[in-house]
Amino acid sequence: MSIPVKLEVFEGPLDLLLHLIEKNKVNIYDIPIVEITEQYLDYIKQMESRDLEIMSEFLVMAATLIKIKSRMLLPAPESEEEEELDPRQELVDKLLEYKMFKYVSDKLKDKQEDASRVMFKSPSIPKEISDYKEEIDVEELVGDLTLSKLHEIFTSIIKRQSDKIDPVRSKFGKIEQEEIDLSHIFTQIQEYGIAHKVFYFRNLLESQTTRMEVIVTFLGILELIKLGRIKIDQEYILDDIKITYMASDVITMEEAGF
Repeated sequence: MSIPVKLEVFEGPLDLLLHLIEKNKVNIYDIPIVEITEQYLDYIKQMESRDLEIMSEFLVMAATLIKIKSRMLLPAPESEEEEELDPRQELVDKLLEYKMFKYVSDKLKDKQEDASRVMFKSPSIPKEISDYKEEIDVEELVGDLTLSKLHEIFTSIIKRQSDKIDPVRSKFGKIEQEEIDLSHIFTQIQEYGIAHKVFYFRNLLESQTTRMEVIVTFLGILELIKLGRIKIDQEYILDDIKITYMASDVITMEEAGF
């Protein structure tokens, strides 16, 4: 029975055996060794290669198949107490190992082919963007201070202002809209900073007389931090925040971008 295949199709004797098993649709764990051996030997006869190294590999496998075939044809000795191992087991193990490596090799080859179709674009960031630097180092200005710490101090100041209000008398009289001069308070913070250079956040807020003034002062401090005109730091958690006025002049709200 001839097999219309060429040697170049197979990478070695295990590759040929695996092909024969798959072609005959047989269970690799229960190889019909007689049939597979005959097909394998028929293929060997048709080989045109004169490469002794290649031929020797196929001939060694042919001898192995013949040996397994002869062992399976011989009856097992009745005197043996233990069950004889299947003569095909060693060959099956080699085929399974080869099949696994062949599968992995095919997968890697597919990935290599997929990778060859991928194109990469070199970075093309405009020079204006790559050369851009922040005018103000926010991390250096703020340090370890967080918004939660600022919120705690602000809340405590608001509470103190609320405690000053008489809960009974505060409900008497006519309710009037409280007028706040934002520009005046913004300027007042800066003048206070020029005069003291270094002062504490809590003292600045406590100098305000109403809740609205405290809120506007707090917002003014945040804006001056953003503009880089003041620097704040806190040595320990829950300590008062120290403010350092960095500028030497006063700017209006219009100049600040309000």
